[in-house]
Amino acid sequence: MIDEILRDAEQRMKKSIERLRQELAGIRAGRATPSLLEHLEVNYYGTPTPLNQLATISAPEARLLVVQVWDRNAVSAVEKAIRQSELGLNPSVDGQTLRIQLPPLTEERRRQLVKLVHEEVEETKVAIRNIRRDALADIKELLKTKQISEDDERRAEQRLQDLTNRYIGEADKLGKQKEHDILEV
Repeated sequence: MIDEILRDAEQRMKKSIERLRQELAGIRAGRATPSLLEHLEVNYYGTPTPLNQLATISAPEARLLVVQVWDRNAVSAVEKAIRQSELGLNPSVDGQTLRIQLPPLTEERRRQLVKLVHEEVEETKVAIRNIRRDALADIKELLKTKQISEDDERRAEQRLQDLTNRYIGEADKLGKQKEHDILEV
């Protein structure tokens, strides 16, 4: 029973870390990367659709992204989504191709991006702590219904805390790595 609760908590914590990785990949560091735009939502015929399902995104140069839209009718929707995103990008349209020249990051913009990284990391840490809280409630319920002893409960709580510390440490490590990438000139 306890192992099941801990396994479930660990799976959920892993998912939180994966979501953090995806979010951090979408935050711009110094170079152009396709992951910057992949998960951008485009209003495609009234349905929010990720950009990577509508176009091919490539980075032929360090400061250039090229978006090759497959459906000619979606070009204006893709352009609008890129312009309205928080990324501050201005695409130029050439038929079904959008070219996005990435301006060099200013010091102020770098600080904003670092703040955004901190927010994402903190959200992930809160999610991990919420998972811990849910698992602790399940463990307490087992004790209450006398399915486990108090010693088992203490050991399970310690294992859960170790798990939580490990994933919070991983979130911090990812955040520091991204912060370093952003501040690197």
